[in-house]
Amino acid sequence: MEASGTSNMKFAMNGCILIGTLDGANVEIREEVGEENFFLFGAHAPEIAGLRQERAEGKFVPDPRFEEVKEYVRSGVFGTSNYDELMGSLEGNEGYGRADYFLVGKDFPSYIECQEKVDEAYRDQKLWTRMSILNTAGSPKFSSDRTIHEYAKDIWDISPVIMP
Repeated sequence: MEASGTSNMKFAMNGCILIGTLDGANVEIREEVGEENFFLFGAHAPEIAGLRQERAEGKFVPDPRFEEVKEYVRSGVFGTSNYDELMGSLEGNEGYGRADYFLVGKDFPSYIECQEKVDEAYRDQKLWTRMSILNTAGSPKFSSDRTIHEYAKDIWDISPVIMP
């Protein structure tokens, strides 16, 4: 299994235009490729604790579209699997891995609005191509060569072998 940040770095290196929240590797990716080449949605780090507290106190009111999506999943349209665990992770008011700990419901309206911006940008193929190229051009920091060199120097404290 690979961390989503590592995957996002690979996506950016290959010209993908990311849509994501401002956490983990997305922070670095957005800095490197430029905020104008990254579609950002969702709550920001300073808001998280308060939003989780609001949820724990039962004050969160989900967007009706989010409730509609959950009902759609429950309808069986994706097969006969039991989605109780998934739904449990998005509902309730307490517990890690429950009560929408990752604020999916809170971020959902922001995601929908952001996805509309993605759709608009995609319709402008010149803009989309430019953004894609700039994602690749802005991502050399994420290459494995740089990472291995940095680990060798800063973590493993080894030097490259110079061949005669």
